[in-house]
Amino acid sequence: MSNSSTSTARLLDFLKSKYPSAVPSSTSEIDLASLSHQIFPETSYSDNEKVETTQWLTTSSRLATPDEDEAKHAERLGSLNIHLCTRTTLLGSKPSIADIALYYRLAPAVKSWSSEQRTGEHGYHHIVRFVDFVQNAPLFGLSLKEEDKVSIDPNDIKFVHKPIDAKEEKERKKKEKAVAAAAGDSQKELPIGKGREETGAKQSKSGKARDVAQQAEEKVKGAVTGETPQQSKKEKKDKQPKAPKQPAKEAPLSPCLIDLRVGHILKAVNHPNADSLYVSTIACGDPPGTDNTSEYEGRIVRTVCSGLNGLIPLEEMQGRKIIAVCNLKPVTMRGIKSAAMVLAASPRLKEGEEDDHKGPVELVTPPTDAKAGERVIFEGWAGEPEGVLNPKKKVWETLQPGFTTTEGLEVGFDSGAVPQLQGEIAGKTTGMLVTINGGKCTVESLTNAVVR
Repeated sequence: MSNSSTSTARLLDFLKSKYPSAVPSSTSEIDLASLSHQIFPETSYSDNEKVETTQWLTTSSRLATPDEDEAKHAERLGSLNIHLCTRTTLLGSKPSIADIALYYRLAPAVKSWSSEQRTGEHGYHHIVRFVDFVQNAPLFGLSLKEEDKVSIDPNDIKFVHKPIDAKEEKERKKKEKAVAAAAGDSQKELPIGKGREETGAKQSKSGKARDVAQQAEEKVKGAVTGETPQQSKKEKKDKQPKAPKQPAKEAPLSPCLIDLRVGHILKAVNHPNADSLYVSTIACGDPPGTDNTSEYEGRIVRTVCSGLNGLIPLEEMQGRKIIAVCNLKPVTMRGIKSAAMVLAASPRLKEGEEDDHKGPVELVTPPTDAKAGERVIFEGWAGEPEGVLNPKKKVWETLQPGFTTTEGLEVGFDSGAVPQLQGEIAGKTTGMLVTINGGKCTVESLTNAVVR
């Protein structure tokens, strides 16, 4: 039996002993993710929270693996510590089976940590707090004996991280901006003979005085010349109508408009509400803060739903590199927002044949040395992708018929299959899908297939 299976079996035994009425003796590893509602029946969970719980169960099992690389283990602990710094539980404030699993698997390690590892400058303060909360909070009801708990001294704190007050931080930035603006104004050159503009009440009083003096001067001038003040003033020039803004030039139709990248599937699970869907956590090289991304195990990821359940075994989805379409407008699929699409090949239908959606299906595979986030393009169609494809323009739907596979099992773009590109294909052959280093993307066995 593998270390992971042994750890899960022991976790199930622990759960059965602590929650006998909620976790029957027949419960197996397959049922683990669904135990949250049985143990915490008064708590409701959204579809995204169910997926997140499953992901944390996987992370907890990896943290319990003794033969994991030390640097990778430290990275996982660091990411977990950051995640917990603003949360009471893994889901924020809701309890779940993932909290109990993480406690069970981490408690032995935390017991052996030194004070420096627990609360030192580079220690895991928030993990220690989380462990202490789970083992003592009535919310979880573990009823552990004192000798079974992790002994935590709340006064043994080696380093205190100063908390950032959001309001103070906002005020500080506001003051810095004001000081910078004032400094910029003080450095502006003034026309010769003019002082700086006065402000506030002083400016108001001096302005009124100038107006009175100017009116008196104009009256005297009018008495001498016979002109009215209005006649002596220069007439304002008629405002010329502004030229209308020219609309942005629309990029010509090309497969380069589609943002195709190498993706790394970190985790794939069954969709909680759809038998035909997988929910994958995929690193696509996005920078922090990108819309529709989140953090998982220290990496910026997208959540992607794909209709591959029953067509590709779930175990084959784990940890593999794929090609992702990254600039389609996100869509919600049975309660979970999907922020990309996984490219896969399937046989081309013959005329009159209907798609029974039974496969076979093969994922498009990038070169083995390709890195997550690396852009891939079709040879002969270089250019920059759109930010987000406008669904009304149907760029993907128009170009997708050109996505195909060759006799050599390479993925390419056949512009001849796209009627709208007929004027662009002179001298062009099928362009292969390649990385920036020229490595080709392939499928396992399907030739002349549809890729979508």
